[in-house]
Amino acid sequence: MLLKETLSSLDFFSSLNDEELELIASFSIATTYDKEYIVHYEKTQSTSLLFLLEGVAKAYKIDKHNNEIFLHYIYAPSLISDVSSYKKETLISFSNVSLIEDSKILNIDYKKFKEHFLAKGHLCQEFANEVILKSQQLQSLINREFIFTSVAKVATMLHDDLDMFNSLKRSEISLILNIQPETLSRVLNRLKRDNIIDSKHTKITILNKEALLGVYEE
Repeated sequence: MLLKETLSSLDFFSSLNDEELELIASFSIATTYDKEYIVHYEKTQSTSLLFLLEGVAKAYKIDKHNNEIFLHYIYAPSLISDVSSYKKETLISFSNVSLIEDSKILNIDYKKFKEHFLAKGHLCQEFANEVILKSQQLQSLINREFIFTSVAKVATMLHDDLDMFNSLKRSEISLILNIQPETLSRVLNRLKRDNIIDSKHTKITILNKEALLGVYEE
């Protein structure tokens, strides 16, 4: 598929006409990367706006003891790059980002994107929505790490990332949620006992979405 056609199939670029699609395609490139590829490291400066077209990535930080601290997943199609200011010509990454499956990334020249689109009022709303999503992810992180109980943490991940939950080992989920494996088991058993979830061969299915939602909104 031509890059122009790829762009036109995405909601983010759906408001652009053919000429505008050709323009943005002229200073963009789509590249496929293998699983575990490091997209960028924390505090890296870049002149490229990165957009995940296909696949899944994860954002994380490394603490002073060299431990990985999970932040959130990035699902296609969505913005990868962190944008803290419209005025700067370069973008600085807030975290490390790596791919957790084979993925395709759109690389857009950020300076030209600002000049030809944002400065002219094009794609401003779509761009702002992506920035707001980044802010919501940060709020979710704060809730998960400082506000939520263990039960709420598990319920949130089941509600928001069920496919990912089922693809990971229980030990990996415990690390992501910063809870003990035994605690995770107890929470899952409680949710199953309350007929909120069911499990077969370690795969979770949600039986009562409203009840699950109520668990982490208590």
